Amino acid sequence: MIIIDGKQISAEIVAELKQLPKPNKTLAAVFVGASEASESFLRQKSKLAAELGVDFTICRFSEDVSEDELKDEIKKIGDDEKTGGMIIQLPLPSKFNRENILSALNPKKDVDGLRARDLNQDQIEKLALSDKTKPLAVRTAETILDKIGFDIKDKIVAVVGRGLLVGKPIIQWLKGKCRELIVVDSKGDITRIRKADLVITGVGKAGLIKPEMLKDGAGVIDFGYSRCEKSEPNTNDAKKKSICGDFDDSSLVNGHSSLSFYTPTPGGTGPILVAELFRNFYELCK
Repeated sequence: MIIIDGKQISAEIVAELKQLPKPNKTLAAVFVGASEASESFLRQKSKLAAELGVDFTICRFSEDVSEDELKDEIKKIGDDEKTGGMIIQLPLPSKFNRENILSALNPKKDVDGLRARDLNQDQIEKLALSDKTKPLAVRTAETILDKIGFDIKDKIVAVVGRGLLVGKPIIQWLKGKCRELIVVDSKGDITRIRKADLVITGVGKAGLIKPEMLKDGAGVIDFGYSRCEKSEPNTNDAKKKSICGDFDDSSLVNGHSSLSFYTPTPGGTGPILVAELFRNFYELCK
């Protein structure tokens, strides 16, 4: 069984980017309100930006800002010639209409690739976006599968969850590329994943998927992220708050399992997502 080393794959992507001309544009992140998880994600992005020498700016807004004011500010940032790419850090506070806010993103500077789903093929070609608009979850899944030589064309693939950042773009990407596509809602019949050769999940519900739910030889790409209580193996220590994925790998004894591969949390998809974000930024700045 292969335990995907996201930090190693991320390092390889970063090494490739260091060989390219450094963008002379700014990567801007729009952050509204306060969120411990979002602050953590932004720190990761800021750290990698510093390593690459990329100008990374966090544009912070109070939750008291109105929706119209926020949209106007996002448009201003996107129209600035110094801005090469933009991120709207999600989730937004509940008072905001997410789709309405995202519509203010300049699609030519959308590093997350969220606006491409709103455009038809003619618009994408006119804007010369192509793969530059590919969502980060899709880029990350492609990178992982390419690294381990896993071909999905003759495989049954299950996607758990239909979220904006993972489920929806992954489902769209998989259509017509695999032998059979199974889509399971976060509250749906999870037992349907039993027949899948590959499970891609991004629900954010710790321990939702257990190893015994999967067929022998299956692989798991886990984008789920949530806080949970976890005790260190082989100790009597009290459980501690930790970061967990949707896939529960705690019962995999000494790393041995009938699985083909899986991404651990933390250290799996997360570092790759951040590296792919900067790869998107470099592409947009060409």
